[in-house]
Amino acid sequence: MYLRAGLGFTALVKLVHFASATVTDPTILDACPGYNVQNVSSSGANFTADLVLAGKACNVFGEDIEQLKLELTYETKDRIHLKITDPSNARFEVPETVLPRPQADDSVSPDSATIKFNYTESPFSFSIYRTSTEEILFSTASHTLIFEPQYLRVKTNLPPDANLYGLGEHTDSFRLPTHNYTRTFWSRDAYGVPNNTNLYGNHPVYFEHRNTGTHGVFLLNSNGMDVKINDTESTGMTLEYNVIGGVLDFYFLAGSESDPVELARQYAKVVGAPAEVPYWSFGLHQCRFGYHDFVDVAGVISNYSAAQIPLETMWTDIGTRSPHIPLDHANTQVFCADYMYKRRVFTLDPYYFPLDRMREIVDYLHAHDQRYIVMTDPAVAYVSGEDYGAYERGTDADIWMKAANGSSPFLGLVWPGVTVFPDWFNEKTQEYWTNEIKLFYDPDTGLDIDGVWIDMNEPASFCNYPCTDPFAQAEEQDLPPARATLPPDHDTPIFGNAQSRNRKRVDHSHDDVQNPPYAIANAAGTGALSDKTAYTDAIHANGLIEYDTHNIYGTMMSTATREAMLARRPGQRTLIITRSTFAGAGAHVGKWLGDNLSQWYQLRESLSGILGMASVYQVPMVGADICGFGDNTTETLCARWALAGAFYPFMRNHNGDTSISQEFYRWPTVAQAARNALDIRYRLIDYIYTAFHQAHADGTPVLNPLWYKFPKDANTFGIDTQFFFGDSILVSPVVEENVTSVRVYYPEEAFYDFFDLSRTYYQGGATVDLNDVNFTSIPLSIKGGAVLPLREKGAMTTTELRKTDFELVVAPALDGTASGTLYLDDGISLEPASTTTVSFTYQDKKLTVEGSFGHPTDVNVARVRFADVQSKPQNVKLNGNAVEEGKIAFDSERGVLDVSLAIPFTEGFTIEYQ
Repeated sequence: MYLRAGLGFTALVKLVHFASATVTDPTILDACPGYNVQNVSSSGANFTADLVLAGKACNVFGEDIEQLKLELTYETKDRIHLKITDPSNARFEVPETVLPRPQADDSVSPDSATIKFNYTESPFSFSIYRTSTEEILFSTASHTLIFEPQYLRVKTNLPPDANLYGLGEHTDSFRLPTHNYTRTFWSRDAYGVPNNTNLYGNHPVYFEHRNTGTHGVFLLNSNGMDVKINDTESTGMTLEYNVIGGVLDFYFLAGSESDPVELARQYAKVVGAPAEVPYWSFGLHQCRFGYHDFVDVAGVISNYSAAQIPLETMWTDIGTRSPHIPLDHANTQVFCADYMYKRRVFTLDPYYFPLDRMREIVDYLHAHDQRYIVMTDPAVAYVSGEDYGAYERGTDADIWMKAANGSSPFLGLVWPGVTVFPDWFNEKTQEYWTNEIKLFYDPDTGLDIDGVWIDMNEPASFCNYPCTDPFAQAEEQDLPPARATLPPDHDTPIFGNAQSRNRKRVDHSHDDVQNPPYAIANAAGTGALSDKTAYTDAIHANGLIEYDTHNIYGTMMSTATREAMLARRPGQRTLIITRSTFAGAGAHVGKWLGDNLSQWYQLRESLSGILGMASVYQVPMVGADICGFGDNTTETLCARWALAGAFYPFMRNHNGDTSISQEFYRWPTVAQAARNALDIRYRLIDYIYTAFHQAHADGTPVLNPLWYKFPKDANTFGIDTQFFFGDSILVSPVVEENVTSVRVYYPEEAFYDFFDLSRTYYQGGATVDLNDVNFTSIPLSIKGGAVLPLREKGAMTTTELRKTDFELVVAPALDGTASGTLYLDDGISLEPASTTTVSFTYQDKKLTVEGSFGHPTDVNVARVRFADVQSKPQNVKLNGNAVEEGKIAFDSERGVLDVSLAIPFTEGFTIEYQ
């Protein structure tokens, strides 16, 4: 136990310091003296003050800092930036190179702000309230501020049964629990993605939704922390930040009283709007942790084609036995294979994955309009004298993260055994990383990859704490493991008959960075901050240490990798999928949700996971491993997951080496489910591609929880097994085992069955049981008010899809109107030479299509489908001219009017009926 003088004995017995977490009696912390306000200065949008310790120091987890600096700025009419620092000592702040700060609007004044700051002088507390209603959104009243070298505490009151979302990454419900609940922020390798623990990434932002509006709070701090939400205290429901370093750097976002999506846009202005991704990235991706060799990989590609299941991108994982999983794991087959030589990054195994045969596979994929991606980890094997270029060049450039002594590299334990880690703060590291990617992935001499998959970038290490001898632990854990199969004949035929197979230095000299006095609830290993990762005292080139920078290591690697790929293919978008993220990562990369399990409950939890990333954290290119990564899937689970996963923005089937194979073609039911789901997905790709373009422009979410669209309907606040794909497609997957029904909530609006356009409406909203949902189908509905631009049919590749005609679906809202947009470009350029932007407006039985057609579509509008048509129309007109009777079809039972057009999609037009 680590306590300082000044805390009385009665308090001592109420503080419990566990090996993995510290539990405190909140009354003890609230009894600390806090600070008084002095030297207030206010000028326009800016407010500053000194905060001086108000009484005898509490010294709960260190010595209270006697004087602080408060700085506040009304940056926009909807955003307040509040910062509390120690003016006498440099403390770590997230560098602007990692997360650039938003610009303030100099014309803003407090009088024009939609939220305002108020404070009490003694002891200091503050509140943020909505200007129009004076409703308090954030208040530290009754909860004193604590600011110590390794402990910062801010606590706000909440309304009863608060609707809170965010504070990721986690696998808990989308609407956060509020009873004795802790969210811990400390990146870790989290096999099985367990509930109620810290996982791979850190996004310390929450959205709170009330009937009166939606607002957000973002704490820009990358140090370890616990955020505690509780409803059992005498002061009512509270949310408490317990941070073990850095500064208090808050952004308060006004959001909106009527439209929650506006809050998402405001957050995007702080952390950056998402990067645009290539058109092809919305196709199906396939990977396996355990493909034996090049023949195995080629066989998978061939088998997808033979099964008529569209495969856009083939991936190769590292593919060796995971130290997380025992060798005697029941009912599994252990593969010890991967594309690398001795598991070393930027290498190929010359026997199992020889360069010439792998280039043949990549050439085959590209010739068939498909793509290839491999895994790239941060850890580099610590070997010398073995002609391992990635290690030798990094050593020559001196770009490895250093041990606490500041001279020798910090050593960890990852797939290739003992490893070193690139230091992303070193000014030479970007050049090193760009060069390694350029050399290994050279189109003429190496693997001509189309994107990069990043794993283990928390950074993860398999070394058990204390890691005093990583070499001995490497032997104990058999890293790297030997191959378990013989290599194939180099000349084995493939594709014809293959079978599947710098700043002022922060002084931590007086801090205990290995075991800080306040212990966050880290779930890795023993709970020590350095367990299963780089040591917290590992040093970066600029003097910073991992204690402060740990949670941004993954995002820094992701950004460096994106820059390297942009240098490799200048002017082209790339796809980077990473595991560890921090706030702002979506501006550079996408993410998969990590090493999940083939369990029904994890299918359900994946939906809240993608909602968090896409609708709150601004990381919309997100998906979970479809059918599950660990354990063995089943035919019905994999079928249901293929159907639900078709509505992840990033769609990939991926599983582990100790599990059975689960490519979609392995079971008849799964194969048909995949074909059905992918046909729908591919028809919708231009719709979601348009949504991504809008997200890149202003942060509008590409996925929406139901309450984003129906913010006054309390029934929607807790729903996380239904969501909107884009603005208008309501996805309601079956996520329970051995059932063919699903309970669906329809808010008060017209909804249309995606397949037959039949209309559903329940006044006031209703929960409905949908029955007879077989294992190859998924309930989909179109929210009234949408005009959807769909491809007429799916295709085997996205290249082929772009040659397929469009059809327009008009699904009117209750007021009889509908609208939509379509954005097209070449699908790959960062700055396209030409674009097409089309708007669709429907009113009074007339659809108007207009826009700019700079980028050639090279296809037709095949037909227009009108839903909710009450009777057969007397006439239909295209641009004022009557349409032939033979081109008109009316379904009186469902109220659907189909008009065949087959006109070039090169200009606007109108179509109306009477």
